[in-house]
Amino acid sequence: MPIAAFGVQFLLGLPGAAGRLADFVAFLTPLKIIIMASNALIQKENSQVHKEVLDANSAYVNSFGKKGELSLPPARKFAILTCMDARLDPAKYAGLSEGDAHVIRNAGGRASDDAIRSLVISYKLLGTREWFVIHHTDCGMALFTDDIIRDLLSKSLKTATIDEKGWRNVEESGGSDEAKHISFLTFKDLQGSVVEDVVRIKKHPLVPKDIPVYGYIYDVKSGKLIEVPAASEAGKAR
Repeated sequence: MPIAAFGVQFLLGLPGAAGRLADFVAFLTPLKIIIMASNALIQKENSQVHKEVLDANSAYVNSFGKKGELSLPPARKFAILTCMDARLDPAKYAGLSEGDAHVIRNAGGRASDDAIRSLVISYKLLGTREWFVIHHTDCGMALFTDDIIRDLLSKSLKTATIDEKGWRNVEESGGSDEAKHISFLTFKDLQGSVVEDVVRIKKHPLVPKDIPVYGYIYDVKSGKLIEVPAASEAGKAR
């Protein structure tokens, strides 16, 4: 019998059982925390990347300084919706420091329902007054369609590969049809995707008309932000 279960049964048979049981639970709580911490220590050795991230965090903590005093609302009162692509660093291309702005990222930087949820919270509760929609050149979202990824996932959950013939599964087993319920928001027209997202945001009933939404494309070859005039026109504050 586990020690905790034995302890509960034993205590319930004694006078003042309720109080003793509460003390016993209080005694077990720190033990549980220690066990969880031990599991975390073991887990961090699961991969080299995992270890590198934790080592980097330790170094960051040592130089954290007064960042713990930053306020919750972003100091510069703006938000960026952009792609999750690893080549994009909004802090660098937009000159951000911790506490400056909200950065919302997803595949393609699309104005999905969840992205708009974040933007609404960003202005309504945290005071942002300007938004940027920033897509980028050479975006992976233009390399497939919803039908392609749904078909791949229906046959295998393993990572796919691409060659001159297009996308294909390395092996086909253990797939799922659940992808048919997801809109992956792929696109073929890069500028058109920026315009589409700015328009969707501006027309959303929960977005005030006086918030400007700027549309840009980040050039992965130069680092330059290139305005999409039709998007910025559509995104003007009214």
